[in-house]
Amino acid sequence: MAALNFKHLRYFWMVAKSGSIARASEQLHLTPQSISGQLSELEAMLGVDLFRRVGRGLELTETGQRLLGYAEQIFALGDEMLDSLRDGALAHGAPFRVGIADSVPKMVAYRLVEPSLAFEEPIKLICREGRLTTLLADLAIHRLDMVIADRPMPDNLNVRGYDHFLGESGISVFGTQALVQQASRPFPLLLDGAAFLLPGVDVALQPRLMRWFEAERLRPRIVGEFDDSALLQAFGQAGAGFFVAPTAIESYIVSQHDVQVVGRIDTVREQIFAITNERKLTHPIIAAICRFAQHDIFGGTIAARKK
Repeated sequence: MAALNFKHLRYFWMVAKSGSIARASEQLHLTPQSISGQLSELEAMLGVDLFRRVGRGLELTETGQRLLGYAEQIFALGDEMLDSLRDGALAHGAPFRVGIADSVPKMVAYRLVEPSLAFEEPIKLICREGRLTTLLADLAIHRLDMVIADRPMPDNLNVRGYDHFLGESGISVFGTQALVQQASRPFPLLLDGAAFLLPGVDVALQPRLMRWFEAERLRPRIVGEFDDSALLQAFGQAGAGFFVAPTAIESYIVSQHDVQVVGRIDTVREQIFAITNERKLTHPIIAAICRFAQHDIFGGTIAARKK
């Protein structure tokens, strides 16, 4: 197969997005015949049909749908590159792109990324937040340099990457003064039957916390589940229920959200991982972040394993 012609790919992309050769020709300022000829060359090179005619319009084939997904990623990366060049990021400070899973407490994420802001070489920090699977897909095509997550890479993802264990912390239980005053029993019994804000199913902490409830024979009244830690803490600050957060950021939670610590659970651990494309950390900023996590936030040993 010949090398991919990106001009052909852009014409295909424009036709797929506009739904017809005529509309694509207006946007590209080319004749319909020219675009049609270019598409025919692309299909001949690939050996597949990319469109089927439906009435007066065109519809993507299954192969065309797959190719469109790749084209979207390719041209999005191209646009991002041009944006970086235009705003001088490449000339005056290389971009450092970090993906942060929704389930990671925001203060933990900030503390981890903080060393990049004081790095000796100027950088432009770019943070992206989202679901772990989406962030790992971006990592695989090098749209991210690192992903911070509360779990290692899932085994069912066909993505190459390396888990770097940064550390772990026990968790603390928090509540507003009003909730604490309503409690008539000591911790942990005060949680039995009490309103509780549970981390969502996408949060690695949830099953560990549920097993602890079972072991302690506690049945809190679950009034909400939250994949996003910041949203959970906002509801906790409003007094909707008791909630948990890592003990490592306990003082921050108390001061920021005007809540009290009602107890600590050392047997339930919040774990944090950095996921990268490197087994051995050669990227200076990522290496600095991992060292900072090891010595200043969690303590422990950094280890890497391939997926």
